[in-house]
Amino acid sequence: MMRISEAAAACGLTIDTIRYYEKSEMLPRIRRGADGRRVFSSTDIEWLTLLYWLRETGMPLKQMRRFTALAKAGSETVPERRDILLQHAAELHHRQALLKKCQSILAIKIASYDSSHGGVEA
Repeated sequence: MMRISEAAAACGLTIDTIRYYEKSEMLPRIRRGADGRRVFSSTDIEWLTLLYWLRETGMPLKQMRRFTALAKAGSETVPERRDILLQHAAELHHRQALLKKCQSILAIKIASYDSSHGGVEA
């Protein structure tokens, strides 16, 4: 069992973000110790880590909220949760292809600067 600072270090989120996700009901019910402080289980840390990566990969909060609401609703929502993740994976693939194209264009421009030794072109 971990306190919130340890949970934050374990999952990569800030303490404020964990509190926000809890207040937004995006987390399962977090147990409280006798002192009233949050106590995070390994399952809670897994959930926080998933939320970290969903957000890190650009999933909108609205979509994250939908995903977490479905998860709380039970196993009958697995197909819909899977669809959300598949759609997000497709979006990541599209963004990755776009970034690869941008990288190629930048490499060409950098090479042109290396070969031209100055000039006034863009």
